[in-house]
Amino acid sequence: MTTTGDERATAMTGPWWWDRWRGFALDAGLAAVSALECGAEGVAFARDAGLPTPVGVGFGVLAGASLLIRRRWPIAVVLISVAITPAQMGVLLTVVGLYTLAASELPRRIIATLAGMSMAGTLIVAMVRAGQDMSEGGAQPPGGSEFVPFFAVAAAVGVTAPPVLLGLYVGTRRRLMEGMRERADSLERELQLLAERAEERAEWARNEERTRIAREMHDVVAHRVSLMVVHAAALQAVARKDPEKAVKNAALVGDMGRQALTELREMLGVLRTGDGTKSAKPAEPVPLAAVGYAAAAAASRAVDEEGPSLAELDELVGQSRAAGMAVDLSVEGEPRDYAADVEQTAYRVVQEALTNVHKHAAGAKTYVRLAHRTAEIAMQVENEPPPEPDGAGAARLPSGGNGLVGMKERVTALGGVFVSGPTDGGGFRVSAVLPAAALAAG
Repeated sequence: MTTTGDERATAMTGPWWWDRWRGFALDAGLAAVSALECGAEGVAFARDAGLPTPVGVGFGVLAGASLLIRRRWPIAVVLISVAITPAQMGVLLTVVGLYTLAASELPRRIIATLAGMSMAGTLIVAMVRAGQDMSEGGAQPPGGSEFVPFFAVAAAVGVTAPPVLLGLYVGTRRRLMEGMRERADSLERELQLLAERAEERAEWARNEERTRIAREMHDVVAHRVSLMVVHAAALQAVARKDPEKAVKNAALVGDMGRQALTELREMLGVLRTGDGTKSAKPAEPVPLAAVGYAAAAAASRAVDEEGPSLAELDELVGQSRAAGMAVDLSVEGEPRDYAADVEQTAYRVVQEALTNVHKHAAGAKTYVRLAHRTAEIAMQVENEPPPEPDGAGAARLPSGGNGLVGMKERVTALGGVFVSGPTDGGGFRVSAVLPAAALAAG
């Protein structure tokens, strides 16, 4: 059995062209036995050819020792065996040479041609030898000379066919095993690549989950807390001058806090709830490919369950008005039902834009426009310059710089367009357009 790839490189520990030392020892042993056989048969060859005995013996030893190169040059070994067939020597050389030739990677036509030459040579020599024995009065086969061709054919087939068939079987089996090993190595590499890609997808899904949850929590908390800070600042300013208004602002702060806590509890409850809490059985290993889907599903549940909609836009604007912001809301077109992710994104864009006005332009006149169109829904939040440049400083509202980034990520994720920037009059404008029809189908 041969090896492939890195295993083959490490297995090449034998001398010259041998993979292993045991292969070299086997070929050396076969060559020694073949050399002894051909050397012994060289005595009769030298007598029949009228040559000195040492010459015949030496010729036989050299021919038989050619088995040492059978793995490197199998064709040469078979040709040598065919060449010495008339000398009636080299049976082991012929058998082993034909086996090695048939088991090699050589084309079948070459194997068939050399095997046919060897069989023809053996057949001719067998017939000539049998005829000589009969003419010299030696032992005759049963049935006389009529059976000479039969015995010659049987001898030729018996010497040639078994080693060739066995070599073909062993060579085919070796190639099959090598192919299976290469295929197994290829599958292992593919599985490793798939595992790496699955791990990358899982990591990407986890990052997406963290980003979506962070964005949602930012939208939920920032707006409520911003309104609470604005009301608290107003409460501090009017606590002594207008107790009735102070009580109203305090109630609004409490309502905002309770709403923020409720939304946070709902979101955290979704994050804590999973399939693992429904069963006391120990968790089983989960394929890497399933991690991404689970992560995305968890983030989707966190966003989708109890999510806001455009129907709550009036309430959202009313909260900003209650905090002292002058907000003008206008709606164009006929309102209709959209997909949940479209309505949530539209709501969050308006919510975050109003939050930014509270933070950076407190007291500024703000215009909220919503347009229901045939294939899209558009929204715009624009504020005028604040009446006092440091108006936002009284409320001391910090900014993390993630509001506009989060809005753009939400809109572009749904295939929409998001634009924001200062206006010529010194205010700020946030605009977004969402493809309602395409996402409603999704």
